[in-house]
Amino acid sequence: MGETGGYIFFFKQKTAYEMLRSLVGSEMCIRDRRRNYAQFKQGLPRVQVYYAVKANPDPAIVKTFYEAGAGFDVASMPEFRIVHQYIEHLPEPERQAWIWDKIIYANPIKANETLRELDPYKPLVTCDNAEEIGKIRNYAPHAGLVLRLWVPNTGSVVELSTKFGAAPGEAVDLILAADKAGLKVEGLSFHVGSQATNFENYVAALNLAATVFQEARDRGYTRMNLVDIGGGFPVPYDATVKPFAELAGIINSELDRLFPQDIQILAEPGRFLVATAAVAISQIIGKAVRNGKLCYYINDGVYHTFSGVLFDHCQYPLQAFKGGMPQICSVFGPTCDALDVVSLAEHLPANLELGDLLYSKNIGAYSHASSTWFNGFPPAKVVHINQ
Repeated sequence: MGETGGYIFFFKQKTAYEMLRSLVGSEMCIRDRRRNYAQFKQGLPRVQVYYAVKANPDPAIVKTFYEAGAGFDVASMPEFRIVHQYIEHLPEPERQAWIWDKIIYANPIKANETLRELDPYKPLVTCDNAEEIGKIRNYAPHAGLVLRLWVPNTGSVVELSTKFGAAPGEAVDLILAADKAGLKVEGLSFHVGSQATNFENYVAALNLAATVFQEARDRGYTRMNLVDIGGGFPVPYDATVKPFAELAGIINSELDRLFPQDIQILAEPGRFLVATAAVAISQIIGKAVRNGKLCYYINDGVYHTFSGVLFDHCQYPLQAFKGGMPQICSVFGPTCDALDVVSLAEHLPANLELGDLLYSKNIGAYSHASSTWFNGFPPAKVVHINQ
């Protein structure tokens, strides 16, 4: 839909539809995300929330969570800087204390240049192998370490254990190696995979972490004081996803059974906090019938807001503002690439016309964040409501 650049959009004097009709291009409307944060805090009262900035790094979203008192999981220096802008005015001692208490650099593999840049900030950083420990010793010796464990990702929509995680049997050897190198391992972390609908993954992971904690103590290392339970908390994209309250009950029970109250518990929710907080608005720019099947072309696609169709194994059902008899149709994005397929089986009215608007709900996570400029088409503009 035209030029890039976010702006705040308030529905006051016109209806939402009239406002949206006046926009020239695809829009992603960020709704109130505070409710999801409050639900998470209420469900897991012992857990400190570190918002995973990667899910949606929109500055207004980051600011919302900063003002709510959240911490942040960052995985790159640009993400770190998005958060840091809100504390750079603080006096140095206060700023340093905030970074230590509120930021974890949760990317287990980091370039030497990144470690050099991180070192003056003295943050918590994750690692999962001996080479990384050596790099941290050489380039970021003032960082605190959190060892990431391999844990089962069975049934998660996006599996992460192939790429990251120290084998539990090697974990204590790595902890002792870091200690010998003059580094302090503050605790353990894991990730059960994104959109983890198999709640047993959390049970298995927490028990593995507790076992490593105990083995470390048995072998003389008693300096760990935190467990980061990662992300993966599932979003109710459809009715098959079990309620968060059920998962929270399981996690709370295992935390109380396995870890004393003096052990800090962190989590890195991203998708859970922002997925349901956004709606994508797109416009029909083309219409055709191919091999007897109705096809709509819209000004957003898999290289933009619908990138989750490819990268995140997600489907975002499209709905029309206009009524009509629905039929199965295909929906394609605006680029010249045949890969730009939003859906081959969408139920939409057959009477939609060029210029009509469609919307997709629950599209706030891993969507706009992974948009590109492919073919020169800009990412969707962002409209904020309920700021």
